[in-house]
This record gives sequence, C-alpha cells and structure tokens, in this order.
Amino acid sequence: MLNRTSYFVREHVGFMKLTDTFDILDPETQQQIGIAKEKPGGWMQMLRLVINKRMLPTKVIVYEGADPNDESRRLFSIERGFTFLRAKVNVCDAQGDVIGWFKSKLFSLGGAFVVYSADGDEVAQVKGDWKGWNFRFLDADQNEIGTVNKKWAGVGKELFTSADNYIISLNGETSQAKSLLLLAAGLAIDVVYKEKA
Repeated sequence: MLNRTSYFVREHVGFMKLTDTFDILDPETQQQIGIAKEKPGGWMQMLRLVINKRMLPTKVIVYEGADPNDESRRLFSIERGFTFLRAKVNVCDAQGDVIGWFKSKLFSLGGAFVVYSADGDEVAQVKGDWKGWNFRFLDADQNEIGTVNKKWAGVGKELFTSADNYIISLNGETSQAKSLLLLAAGLAIDVVYKEKA
C-alpha cells in the first residue's frame, strides 16, 4: 500500500462520535486499500465529552486492508500529545519507533506543518491555502512534491458533519518513506486542524 502515488481518504460520518475512522481508498477504483482508526485510550475518550478534543492526546493507527483490529496489518501510526498552541505529531512505524514528526506553525492563514526526520532535521513543509482546504507538500528547496486536496462531499455532509474527504497525491517517483509521510500528513491535517470539539 505504501508504494502508491495517490490515496483517497474518506472520514466516516457519525453523530456525537468520540473517535474517528478513515477509509483509505484507491482514487480511481474506489477499492479500499487501508483503514485508519483513532485510538485515544479510555480516559482520553471520556475527557472528550468535556474538553475540546483538539487539545487532548490522540493516536491514529493505519492498517493495510479493511480490518482495524488486525495488528499484523499495522503499517504506521500518528500520535499527538497534549496541545495548547502548537501541535506536535509523531509518525511511528509498525513497531512504535518514531520515523519523523510534524510541528504546526503558530501563525499561518490556512494551516501549516514543518516536517522533520527522526533526527530532528527539517525535511519539508506542508502549507495550506487561505481556505485550509488544499495543502502543498514542499521539499527543503520549496519544490512541490505532493498535495493534499479536500474533496467536496455534498451540501448535507459539509453543513451537518465534520467528516472530510481528501485526495493525497505525490508528484513523480516515490519511495515508501515518502508515501508514508504524505499519507500521515493528510491524516494529521484532519486531526490537528479540522476536528471540531
């Protein structure tokens, strides 16, 4: 799954849901190729009833296939700790080792991350447009290496739910590490910037 250059990420719709689930689809065939399931832990889940969930720690685990309970199919996870002004999101491999992380910028019109390697070297940035719907993945020389674009889901879904759909695309040749980071960035955009209380 991580050798692809494009993904369609569709958030599940739910009323008063305490956790999020995202289907990861092939954009051309709409076939499910993976699933991402938020697993914040029992106490954190209950705290979401009284505290804005954007401030609380969370963990989103990405699995190949459609079963979020098959740990043998785990690919990676993204993890955010307590957040006040700037969010830091770790990207961890299947064994839980940090392979990179995102740090949100304090001031940006449409939202932005700086992408770091596990060693703390800045490797890229994710920058949003003024609407916060479309994001560009830029390398250290400001060349676009990928995009994350919100897909319109219809009036009913857009007005009455917080569920979002994104197309994640990589430009040119890709490596597994690059695909993993861009897919993680797409999920982190939703977890950090788009989630309602």
